[in-house]
Formats: sequence, C-alpha cells, structure tokens
Amino acid sequence: MGTLQQVPLTPKATLAYHGKSFYWASLFLGSKLADKAAQLYLFCRFVDDLADGDLPHRQESLKDIRTRLDGSLLPAGPEVEAFIKLAADNNIPLIAARELMDGMLKDQQPTAVLDEAELLRYCHGVAGTVGLMMCRVLNCEQARADSFAIDLGIAMQLTNISRDVLEDAKMGRRYLPATWVNLPALTIAEADITCHQTVGLAIKRLLDLAEAYYESALLGIQLLPLRSRFSIIVALRVYREIGHSLQQQNLPWWQGRIFVGKRRKILLSIRSLVDLRPIKVPKHNLQLHKHLQGLAGVNSE
Repeated sequence: MGTLQQVPLTPKATLAYHGKSFYWASLFLGSKLADKAAQLYLFCRFVDDLADGDLPHRQESLKDIRTRLDGSLLPAGPEVEAFIKLAADNNIPLIAARELMDGMLKDQQPTAVLDEAELLRYCHGVAGTVGLMMCRVLNCEQARADSFAIDLGIAMQLTNISRDVLEDAKMGRRYLPATWVNLPALTIAEADITCHQTVGLAIKRLLDLAEAYYESALLGIQLLPLRSRFSIIVALRVYREIGHSLQQQNLPWWQGRIFVGKRRKILLSIRSLVDLRPIKVPKHNLQLHKHLQGLAGVNSE
C-alpha cells in the first residue's frame, strides 16, 4: 500500500477519511457513542496502516505494541496509549486486541492461505476481534451478542478480501484458500486474462461464505442497545453492498476496488429501517465457529 500515511489527528477525522462506510454509519450513533467508536477505529487504522506500510522497522513496532497490550509498562505511542485507556474505561478485553496484533504480525510474511479454516481464523484475528471490542464500546451488556459481533467482523473481512484481491496479491498476499484456487500471489498480481475466471470463482465462494456470516450478524444486532442498533445495521448493509456490487458487475477483480456511492448508502440506510422490527434472536449457529475454537470470544458450547 506504499508508505505509512499520515492520517488526520482526530479520531472522527480519521474515520471520515479512511473509513467512509463506517463514518456514514457512525452518524446515526449520537455524539458520545460515535466518539468512542471513532477512537477504536483510530487504533485499528493505526496498526493496519503500520502493518501494510513500508516503514523499515514496522515489524518491530508491531511487536512493541503487542508487548504493551500484554502488560509491558513501556509506552508504545499515543494511539496505543489512548486505546488502552479506552479499553479500561469500556471493559474491552485486551485478549481481542492482542489477537488483532497477532493477525497484523502474520501479515508481515508472504501469505498463502491453505484452506477455509485458516482463512476464517485469520478473519477472526483481524476483524472478529474488532466486533468484540465494538460490542463493549456500544455498551452492549448481552454476553451472547459476542458471537454475532464476531460474525459481523468476519463477514466484513471476507468482503474486504473479495474487494482487495488484486491489491493484496501485489503485496505478496493470497487470502483465497489454495483449496479453492492454487495460484501464487505473483500470478494473481499479473491479472492475466487466463486466471480471471479461476480467481473470480474463488471470490464468488468467498462472498457466498460472507453471506452466511452477515445473515447471522443481522439476527444478533437485535441484542445491541436500541441507541446503537440502527447504526450497526446500516454499517452491515453498506459493507455488504460491496460484495453485491462485485457480483452484479461479474466480479471484475482485475480492475481494482469497488466502492459504494453516497446515493446508494442513503437508499440502503432507508431500507435498514425495516431491520429494526423486533425479532426473537435464536441461538447462535455454532457451525459458523467450528474452526475458531480457542480464540477470543468464541463459545465452545
């Protein structure tokens, strides 16, 4: 992704600049919750930019942050210290942040995911953990909401991977499982017409898998406090639309990223009102977490 970008200083400005879909959704939270959500985003954005940048000592910096989250007294920078305070104030489990850092550290090596299980464990590490942390930021007191929050994070990360196949391949990363498409990242990065269909079929499988996690997450959103429920529904609907747009355009992954325009976001937000109707939330589908045992927030029952 090039050099580590210098992001705006305030959490909300960072969210607006880097996370347009999330910023749009945060507008429905109210100022207090939106501020806390932006603070969490700032930390996640900071470590993500560090992991994807080309600073010479980025791996050592990521390890320092991981060590700080593990209880070291050595400060790791203002973004990290601000997050640690946010975590303390909102009962955010630091194990989730540590697993997030483990995922970022894994990305420092050439990536060639073997199978669906490895893919889902990676998605939990870099995104399911964020869902867990966001639950605390939004003052959710329903313990079983954690499983559904993990599902939303995983669904969004699967969407990210689907959107960024070409960009990731240019960085030596292939998140599409080898059991689906056994091509090296370098070959995918060349985007030769001979691999368009093969990679496209794997992306379709990725998006189909994401749908199962989105459907689960949509049920679990009912467990959130009413004040934050609509915002998360909007975030889900807008992010999910990236995958829908990819499929509607016949998966042109070799052309780069696809974005959801503002008019479409407004329409999706209006449609999201329907999802506010009260429903009885069923038990979480344990099959969705069969590959995630032992990870933060995953219920083994």
